[in-house]
Amino acid sequence: MRLVHPLSVVRDERGWTYQDVVDIVAKATRRSADRRKAWKWEHWGVEPDAESQAALAEAVGVRLSEVHRLGWPGWLPDGGPVQTGFPWTRAGTLQALDDTLEHAMPDRRGFMKLGGQALIVLADQWLTRDPEPVAAALAGGRVDKQLVAELESGLPRLRLLEARLGGTRARHLLDAELDTVTGILKEASYTDRVGQRLLRLSAELARLAGWSSFDAGLHTAAQRYWTSGLRAAHTANDRALGANIIKSLSLQCYDHGLFADSLTLAEAAVEGAGAVTPRTLAMLLLRQARAAAACGDSAECDRLLSAAETQMDRAAAGDEDPAWTSYFDTAEFHAQTATCHADLGRPTLAQNNYATALALMPAAKRRDLATYTIQNARTHTALGDADHAVHLLETAIPMITAAPSQRNAARAAAARAELPLTAKDPKVQRLDQLLATLVA
Repeated sequence: MRLVHPLSVVRDERGWTYQDVVDIVAKATRRSADRRKAWKWEHWGVEPDAESQAALAEAVGVRLSEVHRLGWPGWLPDGGPVQTGFPWTRAGTLQALDDTLEHAMPDRRGFMKLGGQALIVLADQWLTRDPEPVAAALAGGRVDKQLVAELESGLPRLRLLEARLGGTRARHLLDAELDTVTGILKEASYTDRVGQRLLRLSAELARLAGWSSFDAGLHTAAQRYWTSGLRAAHTANDRALGANIIKSLSLQCYDHGLFADSLTLAEAAVEGAGAVTPRTLAMLLLRQARAAAACGDSAECDRLLSAAETQMDRAAAGDEDPAWTSYFDTAEFHAQTATCHADLGRPTLAQNNYATALALMPAAKRRDLATYTIQNARTHTALGDADHAVHLLETAIPMITAAPSQRNAARAAAARAELPLTAKDPKVQRLDQLLATLVA
């Protein structure tokens, strides 16, 4: 259903009735709480007075300055459309980044605005358009290699924070970093080589901000970051980084059940990555394998798993892997392989690979440990060991609390729903109490 008014979107996302809206306003302004007011705001084009808007803005986390700047109903966190029509040029990239920075943070949508087909068109443009040379910028204060190096040196810390704290906590920091780099690209002067590094940095920051939004369940915001990051990677002529962003869009389609689109995007990522290290190629092939498994193509999935394993065997310590592949180690390889087997209905193979992955995964990777502990619980349920599945889910809950993740909370709820145990079972009652803490 298309929700045409931003207030409709806000109510839908938060589960608010018209009465809830006017109650929020009444509590702050001590006015009457007549639900017809909210109905008129949404359907008759009636504009709430300043006090009512201020009360609503506080409730949805929008700054009063934005209320004044954008006006009603533009300040409501509807976010507007995800723009994909910017030129594949430096100027178009900066326009895309500006648009993302304006709309992504207030966009609280928990669904995808861009459908799979729109993303496939975007991936095809990325594959077929030649990047223009990055020209030097001659206006503004000079940016030298040392400053760029200092900006780049912050990426490992940002990746670590995002992985350990979870997307909900990290996305504001990543957005601010992206804003800083975009401002430099727009306003400073630099050589073509420095400009290329700045564009690559903005692409990686957009990828990370997109991932943190995705992890927080803010799927439209994730699309905003990823589509603008894809342009930045393209303008920087970094094919591998662009492929990694396409891979993320593929996973988003997978999570939304758009399996054929997920596969098409994963194929585009492999095709367009260019000359990459064995570890990078293994990572991309595994995403394609997961999409093939979700489509039920066991033969293609097995072929891709074998190809990915071959590439992992070729990976060497001296390879110049992109820094963003650092998470993709042997543990992650087994975890992704396990997920393929689980999707193909092979719980024993899945369980063996999950066990290997969890044994190898460091304790600091709490979000990933939670993810694969939950997935392992589902394999135990499929194999008839519901008691151990309950134990594993209980183990995962503190991990989700430590590294909040909407995706993991949703996974835990789905795994709970698969348990063949009654709600009166004491084990299930205890588990339900723990799961409820993730929502509180």
